[in-house]
Amino acid sequence: MSKEQTKALTPEKEGRPELGEVEGILLSQATCNEWQRIQGFQARPDDLLICTYPKAGTTWIQEIVDMIQQDGDLEKCKRAPVHRRHPFIEWARPPQPSGVEQAEAMPPPRTLKTHLPVKLLPPSFWEQQCKETPPLRSQLWDPPGAPVVSESDPCWGDLPQHTHTAPQPRLCSRCCLPALSAAVGWGPWHDHVKGWWKAKETHCVLFLFYEDMKKDPKHEIQKVARFLGKNLDQELLEKIVYHTSFDVMKDNPMANRSGVSLSIMDQSISPFMRKGTVGDWKNHFTVAQNERFEEDYEEKMAGTNLTFCMEL
Repeated sequence: MSKEQTKALTPEKEGRPELGEVEGILLSQATCNEWQRIQGFQARPDDLLICTYPKAGTTWIQEIVDMIQQDGDLEKCKRAPVHRRHPFIEWARPPQPSGVEQAEAMPPPRTLKTHLPVKLLPPSFWEQQCKETPPLRSQLWDPPGAPVVSESDPCWGDLPQHTHTAPQPRLCSRCCLPALSAAVGWGPWHDHVKGWWKAKETHCVLFLFYEDMKKDPKHEIQKVARFLGKNLDQELLEKIVYHTSFDVMKDNPMANRSGVSLSIMDQSISPFMRKGTVGDWKNHFTVAQNERFEEDYEEKMAGTNLTFCMEL
């Protein structure tokens, strides 16, 4: 990769990886170092790619997809932690195996995960016409403010490997506050959402909304099943709804990241699975921040037909 494409932006802090940049998008420097291999990743026609913005319901949709694929077999769904079942293609943190290495070692059919915006997705995913499921959470989606609160750090761009700190009101910098909106890992929320929303016009993309999943999980899970070529009977549907509920998943070590190294994520500071609610961002924004957020949201989302439910 040329120096124009990627550069180191921050020194490594304790527990936080050094940052780099690819086409204006902040990623960990380790990911940038592997960028040529990531871009050369060879997708297969039967791959399923779960494409989400960080902290937008990723683990939830991963568990739903896996339970559908495994016909509700709980033992099969416990075969490995979720991050091993669905390789994260841009993951890189030597000496651990990279996401590309994990994906290449996996037999087909593969279910993979990414937080990359459309413009950075490896070209083979488009060429092979893979199925993609970007869940939206007003982002998979508590309104656009939710991923901000979930990300738990004043500038989560410092933390592309998910090291958590306690939630703070300044979190609104990820979605709004124009001066800071680009300085976050994987780029601004608005650009990510609009890019995937447009991609559904020409590619096999299933869009999901977090609020819809909270309001009617049976309907949304059945929608995912049909997208995967399956139709769930009522008994199996009920089983999947129960075992992918927030409270059950929070106690599931195969889903709650309890086995992840402290150097990557210290859950004693802030749990990986925080609340799983809609509208919690209102408890963290000040009146001024909320006004700034709404103004910025209207400006950046102008011209799209995307609408989000801000509370249930």
